[in-house]
Amino acid sequence: MKVILLADVNGTGKKGEVKEVKDGYAINGLIRKGLAQEATPQNLNLLKGQQDAAQHKIDVEKANAKAIAEKLEGKTVCVKAKAGQNGRLFGTVTSKEVSAEIKKSFGVDVDKKKINIPMKIEGFGVYSVEAKLYAGISAKFSVEVTEEAK
Repeated sequence: MKVILLADVNGTGKKGEVKEVKDGYAINGLIRKGLAQEATPQNLNLLKGQQDAAQHKIDVEKANAKAIAEKLEGKTVCVKAKAGQNGRLFGTVTSKEVSAEIKKSFGVDVDKKKINIPMKIEGFGVYSVEAKLYAGISAKFSVEVTEEAK
């Protein structure tokens, strides 16, 4: 009997796969426990629609990541920070502040978790930063830290 797996099943297959299994195992072991459903033409059509929708979502996310990468690549983001005596910063410039400045300057949302700052930004100057937007898609840009006007 052909079944569509609704969850990962050890020794049988992964979620979304269509597998040929023995009738007794299909009915008593998989379908009754809610781990699979019979592979009727209607169910196969639903599965195809779900897989197409998932692929479309991935394609849209990749396109958005590429568009953001093109906007950021090679650009400079200026972050203003408060300074104390001797020209040192109060604290450090974090990826949260860089993300907020990207949104303000370029109008695109970049999650702070995707911004990779290789070393702590504890002083004024220009720092090289990378944003990993999607698997295989990243943008390298600069962060310039300047003193906030008092």
